[in-house]
Amino acid sequence: MTLRKFSTCFFPVLALVLLFSPSSIAQDYAMSAEEVNPVLISSTIPDVSVKNTDGENLNLRDIVKDQPTIFVFYRGGWCPYCNRHLADLKKIEDDLAKEGYKVYAISADRPELLKQTMDKNELTYTLLSDAPMTAAKAFGIAFKMDDETVERYKSYDIDIEKDSGYDHHLLPAPAVFLVDQKGIIKFSYVNPNYKERIDGGILLAAAKAFSK
Repeated sequence: MTLRKFSTCFFPVLALVLLFSPSSIAQDYAMSAEEVNPVLISSTIPDVSVKNTDGENLNLRDIVKDQPTIFVFYRGGWCPYCNRHLADLKKIEDDLAKEGYKVYAISADRPELLKQTMDKNELTYTLLSDAPMTAAKAFGIAFKMDDETVERYKSYDIDIEKDSGYDHHLLPAPAVFLVDQKGIIKFSYVNPNYKERIDGGILLAAAKAFSK
């Protein structure tokens, strides 16, 4: 092979190697909750599926076709701030229903753990599992916990690998998305501080505003 022929075949291959090397492939999650990049208001929700308590797949776009929907992303049933938020949503569930909305809360917990959270908080709305974090990634709210935090949580008897069934160490930044029947996001709230959640009254006011 001449140098000319070698150059012609070598550099395109090198370009492909660089293009698809691990360091050059964009991550679909952030390295901290502060760095998440949520999908924008007026965007169509991603075409992704999650699982119900029976492990059955449910497509989020199919869910919203019947009526406006509120998707709530929470970290897991092990999180006291999440449980407090889920209980707060319960207080306004009937009012949201009067405005035509249904509520789905999505976490990284395995399907078989969802009923425990529902029973603990006496919830009547639906909890869904996004254990592989497919939906959270697509919504732009997934982030990776650092190893130190993972180990510290284990000392609190919180094992996110066991609860999700995955070792990705990913969690969602707590978020709420209000979605119409066309799958368009009309309102959203995302806060990287897991201790702060949207007030139920504010969420209800937003739901009323967009139901008119």
